[in-house]
Amino acid sequence: MSHSREALYETVAGKVAGLIHTGTLRPGDRLPSVRRACAQNGVSMATVVQAYLRLENQGLIEARPKSGFFVKAARPGKPAEPWASRPAVAPVKVGVGALQTRLFELARRPDIVPFGAATPGAELFPVARLSRIMSAVSRSAGGRGLSYDMPPGAESLRRQIARRALDWGTTLEPHDLITTCGGTEALMLCLRAVTKPGDVVAVESPTYFCVLQAIEELRLKALEIPMHPRDGMDVEALERCLKTRRIAACLAVPNFNNPLGSLMPDEAKQRLLEILSRREIPLIEDDIYGDLHFGPQRPRVVHSWDRSGLVMLCGSFSKTLAPGYRVGWVAPGRFHGKVQALKLTSTLATGTLPQLAIAEFLANGGYDHYLRSVRQTYAAQVSRMSEALAAALPENVRLTRPAGGFVLWVELPAKVDSMELHTRALEEKISLAPGPLFSARGSFRNFIRINCGHPWNSKLQRAVETLGVLVHQMSR
Repeated sequence: MSHSREALYETVAGKVAGLIHTGTLRPGDRLPSVRRACAQNGVSMATVVQAYLRLENQGLIEARPKSGFFVKAARPGKPAEPWASRPAVAPVKVGVGALQTRLFELARRPDIVPFGAATPGAELFPVARLSRIMSAVSRSAGGRGLSYDMPPGAESLRRQIARRALDWGTTLEPHDLITTCGGTEALMLCLRAVTKPGDVVAVESPTYFCVLQAIEELRLKALEIPMHPRDGMDVEALERCLKTRRIAACLAVPNFNNPLGSLMPDEAKQRLLEILSRREIPLIEDDIYGDLHFGPQRPRVVHSWDRSGLVMLCGSFSKTLAPGYRVGWVAPGRFHGKVQALKLTSTLATGTLPQLAIAEFLANGGYDHYLRSVRQTYAAQVSRMSEALAAALPENVRLTRPAGGFVLWVELPAKVDSMELHTRALEEKISLAPGPLFSARGSFRNFIRINCGHPWNSKLQRAVETLGVLVHQMSR
């Protein structure tokens, strides 16, 4: 199959999958006939058939003899979503402990089922193609490939990122960007640029535990803001907090928060920026999962509405393409000079060859081609994991409905202590992320985050069934 033909059927499949995951197409709905889909998409019948077969293999649709294709019926008794969070509205010192280090160590062990760390399966990455590009880039770069690439980093990569920014609804120039050693360094540099020890930073609740660790290391305090499982940060709750509390910065993941997979509506994004801009409070916007949307359109970034340089937009290729390359970036707005100076005293430079290889992968269309496929894969894996958990766990559990990314947030029965469950699961060689890791106060005691980044197989199925047995035992 040619590259163009493959891209066409993946595009058609992606559109349909997006309509299913956003609820526009619901279980039992009939899909357009092959002939009608050809006319709608301007493609051949063979392309539509291939797209429908892909969706069928992913478990999203089913063929009915002499009737056509239909959205596959959901499992009866699908669990409800968790309620919106209700954190205390007072700043607190952070102490996430050493458990997150343990999770990352467990992710390296092949004998452990990797539900804990949010890392994609290596088999999903375009390993062969990236390796060929890296080899070619190494030969052509010569001595440059072994030299420091001082901040702001490789111009070829910054140029490609700036071009992609149009898809996010915003405009960037190469000189607006600084490359970093992954997304975590980008966030850390931003925090260091706009805060000092003792300052308060508004964060989502729940939020990614590495964000909490960064706040802890910089001796800052966290002000947890309520989150809705689908719509993300409660911006009105943030505004109420700001009437009585002073914060130095806000750090948020509007597109597919980890662990919720939530997606802030555009109106909420604009309202968030308005609230912060009125008080001259910087927004550190982490868009690391933005390219992994399940819907047909890539969501906009808050940065697209920013006119005063207060939004510090961060991203990375660690979750989408190559974690080991450790290539991230930041567009720090009015804080560019400060962030670039901090980069020099932090890690000095980002790896030269990985930057050049990713730049070439973006330039030749390989990244877009890869994303079209992997987005569908993650959507299918999240759906498959949701079904498996619903079947294995007690009826009163609650599951998120992620709009992107590859993690699930699971609310277990109130009696279940996720820290104890983590210990018991490890005895069965299963890693999972307990809820208290995602809160500055150690909240979410009966929650767990499940990684869906690995292709489904019998080993994962057995692990889910084992978790089900453990949770049933603990909830009695």
